[in-house]
Amino acid sequence: MRHTPRSASHRVAYTRPLGHSPLQMLEESFLALATAPQPLTLPAHLVCEEPEQDVLPVDQIRTRLAHAATSPALRERTWGEVIRRAQRLGEPWDTVAVAMTVPVLRRMLARLPYPAHVERAEVEQEALAAVAVTLPSVNADAADAARELFAAADRAVHRLAYAARRQAEHETGQNAAHLGRLAGTAHRTDRTGCHVDVPGAEVGEEGDEYAVLVHAVWARVVGIAEAQLIARTRLGGESMQLLASERGVSVRQLYRRRAAAEQQLAVHLRHQLREQ
Repeated sequence: MRHTPRSASHRVAYTRPLGHSPLQMLEESFLALATAPQPLTLPAHLVCEEPEQDVLPVDQIRTRLAHAATSPALRERTWGEVIRRAQRLGEPWDTVAVAMTVPVLRRMLARLPYPAHVERAEVEQEALAAVAVTLPSVNADAADAARELFAAADRAVHRLAYAARRQAEHETGQNAAHLGRLAGTAHRTDRTGCHVDVPGAEVGEEGDEYAVLVHAVWARVVGIAEAQLIARTRLGGESMQLLASERGVSVRQLYRRRAAAEQQLAVHLRHQLREQ
């Protein structure tokens, strides 16, 4: 049964695991089509004024398509044919059409300043999804057909970056303010009522906050690693990027761990305050 372009496009864009590079995985599928025993081909005259052979594998078509010597007219003709095949025939041409955008998407994403806690795989996924969703509605006969695909990807990744920044700013400000307010009112005593000496902490608000973290570890509200994460980034001002590299995890994972630990800490402190 032939897949419709839209369903196939969604499969290309949405089923790649976020731990890997969606662009690379799509590239592997594309190259497999081009290097199969019977490679997927296109007429050579699409990208060559005077072709030496009748057809070329799709990867060679893409290479010539991106070459500076290829005229705008040939590019438009090639893109129009690729888009028409994707819209009319579905797989594997929708995979080919999306994969044709990969060289441009790589350059586009390399220039994009997106937040550090957004994984590159997520950005790539968003760009490919935008191309795949836009593909069925593009006018294949338009001179700017390919540009419409690239513009859709550009808008999508900028929306993602903007939303991620707003969310990070909101969560950072909210968690820091809440933790600071609760820590400032917490007593510097352990569960038995004994005074706590916190190494390296001075008397005052920051000392209180370090003490709260020590109490939370003793009470098994947060682990030592989570307490250190909060202390080093919130109180010590260390970079999340640095700690992520040190711990061998992504920055996004580290933000999530800190947010979860701070939420647990906030609940614990609210409970303590109600008991006083």
